[in-house]
Order: sequence, then structure tokens, then C-alpha cells
Amino acid sequence: MNFEEHAAKPLLAAAGIATPRGQVARTPDEASLAAQMLGGPAVVKAQVPAGKRGKAGGIALVASPEEARAAAERILGMEIGGHAVEKVLVEEQMVIVHELYVAVLNDSSTKGPLVMVSTAGGMDIEEIAARRPEGLLRFPVDIRKGIDEATLAARLPEIDGVGRAHLADVIQRLYHVYRNTDAELVEVNPLAATKDGRLVALDCKFIMDDSGVKRRAEIAAAGAPERLTELEARAQAQGLRYIELDGTVGVLANGAGLTMTTMDVIAHLGGRPANFLEIGGEAYTLGKPALEIVLANPRVRSLVVNFCGAFARTDVMVGGILDAWDAVKPAVPVFFTIHGTGEDEAVALVRERLGLEPYERMDDAVRAAVEAAR
Repeated sequence: MNFEEHAAKPLLAAAGIATPRGQVARTPDEASLAAQMLGGPAVVKAQVPAGKRGKAGGIALVASPEEARAAAERILGMEIGGHAVEKVLVEEQMVIVHELYVAVLNDSSTKGPLVMVSTAGGMDIEEIAARRPEGLLRFPVDIRKGIDEATLAARLPEIDGVGRAHLADVIQRLYHVYRNTDAELVEVNPLAATKDGRLVALDCKFIMDDSGVKRRAEIAAAGAPERLTELEARAQAQGLRYIELDGTVGVLANGAGLTMTTMDVIAHLGGRPANFLEIGGEAYTLGKPALEIVLANPRVRSLVVNFCGAFARTDVMVGGILDAWDAVKPAVPVFFTIHGTGEDEAVALVRERLGLEPYERMDDAVRAAVEAAR
């Protein structure tokens, strides 16, 4: 789950990380009033759960309430990263001496948290890595032990006006935000060193692990609703895990890993998957809505059904899909590959009811579906 900046910053403030004074505004008049209350130069920032707002024209420096109103008039209603701007954050401008980049994130290579620090803040992480790769420091963290603040401080770079111990303290606090919120990513860019010696988080990107949403309901309530396509919304209402893609080969499989493997094989063989849909052992009861949703995508030209049973019997899953097939009566060609518990019975069902021969190898079934989609 993504969070907009105004919803992420209170998490930092609660952890003792300084943030600018600011107020959310939903109209130009509210933006003008917010700037007036700040009593000085301000910045007006589009609030969407997407990056590159500045490059899209969604951030404006203003010197007066009148300029804040004009900036809000221009920014409200914009579309940034596929999101319509419905509100802006009006914050005080800070006198910046230096900009840093700091983040804590899940690292797939170490299978644990990773702290990243750069002295070149204020730009995208991709730009930082490309322009100054030597300046992007990485500190893997043993999640069982956490951060040793003194060790971290000793390895941090020297920055004018910023004590290493001070920076290490902010990073430690950022790590606590990461650990205490089930975060996938907590990124501050830029972390500004100011003339009065403070470190202030001028922006914050916060992503919560979806599996933590129910555990952290009070935090998740401030998150940005996920943008769903019409088909994804239908699937969610049916209790199905479905993601719409732009390919032409539909996928029905049981188990997230098997579904993703099937998608990978489609791509490997030169095709493009049209969806992720992990139906699992619920194929018997949810086969019809699952099939309807996959085939409602007008780009689908063929369908792969890939079932591998362990505890869930493949003949039960296939029976659910075949009942759905009789009800929906699809026109697209379908290619089955079935293995595991109940596979002999499942294969016999496909032969009897559809007059089709399931493929022994997944690769062959996928290859046939890719060819049919062409």
C-alpha cells in the first residue's frame, strides 16, 4: 500500500524526525489560507501516491498567499502517474545547506533490511546511482540485531554542518519507522541539512507491505486506495486475486508461484500474459467468475489452465473450470496442463467433456497457447 506524502510524514514526526510545518488544502482558497498561516515563503506540492511530481509540474515554490492560490489552481486537477491531483500540501520553505538521500527498504539479495544513504539528495534514486554510484552507500542490517548506531556513524560520510552522530540518529529513527509499520520502503529525499543545524525530512515516500495492512489498520487507514481497473475491482469483489495485464494469453492456475511461473514461461516463449489470477483450490466454487473475468479482457486470444495438486485435488479444480466452461461457452482456444493429486481423473474429465488432450509438459501447453494467440 502506497501513502501520499502528507500521510507519511506524521509517521516520521512520531518517531522524532523533524518535518516542515504544513497543511493539506483541497481548494485554491484553502491553499492561500495555509500559506498565510505559515507566514512566509511556502511550497505547494501535489499529493498523489507517485513519484516525479516535480518533473510533472506538481511542485511550486511560492512567496505569498496569492501565489499559493495560483499554484493550487494550476496543480489541482492535474494527472500525475495516472492519479488525479485532488489535494495539495502547503509547507514552509526551508533554508537548505545540503540535501541528502536516506532510505530503509526490503533487500531481496540479503533477505533483510537495507539502509541506503547518499550525499546527493533531491534527485531520483536512479539518477543518484547513475551520476554518483560511489556516493550511494549501502548498509545491510541484521534484522535480529538492528542498527548499531555507533558503527553506522563511523561509516557515514563527513558533511559540512551535519554531525555523523546526528545523521546516524535520524537513520536509526527511520529504521524504527520501517520496523514498526510493516514497511517495504521508507525513503526521505531530500533530507535537508538546514542553517540552524537541523536535519529535516522535506519529503517522504512510504510503502506498507500489503500483508501488514490488517495488522496495522490504524496506519493503513491513511494509505492511498489502490487504483484498480474495472476487471480488478470485479475480481476483488468476488474474492479473487487478479491483476490485469496488457498481453493476449490468459492464465488460470492454482498457487501464486505456479501462476507466476506460467506467466514467466509465456514471456520466455515470446508471448505476453494477459493477467495474473491465482484461483487455488477454490476453482470448484469460483471457476465461473474467474473464467468470466479472465475472458472479459478483450485482448485475450487464448487461455492456459495450469493446475498442480498437492492437498487440493486437480480433478475437483478441473471439474469447477469445466462447469464454468459449459456455462460461459468461451470462443477462445484453451490449453490444459495438469499434474499432482487426482491428475488421472482430471485428464479424463478434460478428454470426456471438451474432447481435448491435456499437455504432459507445461512448456508445450504454453507454447501452443502463445502460437494460438498470434
